[in-house]
Amino acid sequence: MSIKANAIKAAELIDEKKGEDIVILDVSKISSFADFFVIAHGNSDRQLKALADEVEKGMGDTGISLYHKEGKETSGWILLDFGDIIVHLFLTQQRQHYNIEKLWNDGEQIPFEGSEA
Repeated sequence: MSIKANAIKAAELIDEKKGEDIVILDVSKISSFADFFVIAHGNSDRQLKALADEVEKGMGDTGISLYHKEGKETSGWILLDFGDIIVHLFLTQQRQHYNIEKLWNDGEQIPFEGSEA
């Protein structure tokens, strides 16, 4: 699978656990450390943990290794580093505060409809 397809796979895994406002950004032209960001939020510590667990397991099942994990559900932000793909999972308030999409607004947003489309 391509890196883009793997980023979409991460978004689909988040969607399966009811992650909200899922955004995929192609940052390959503006970042030296990743090609894609997948960004989403959950509404509780429990949901944030479930999102992270689902992405870590699902990506692992497809042979994509997790290189590094930062944060905990109680911190409101979990970062999953799969090398070319970085998954940012937030609680709603932290996502609004850090506003990753605005910081990386030169990245190209990849369409992702999810189950609510």
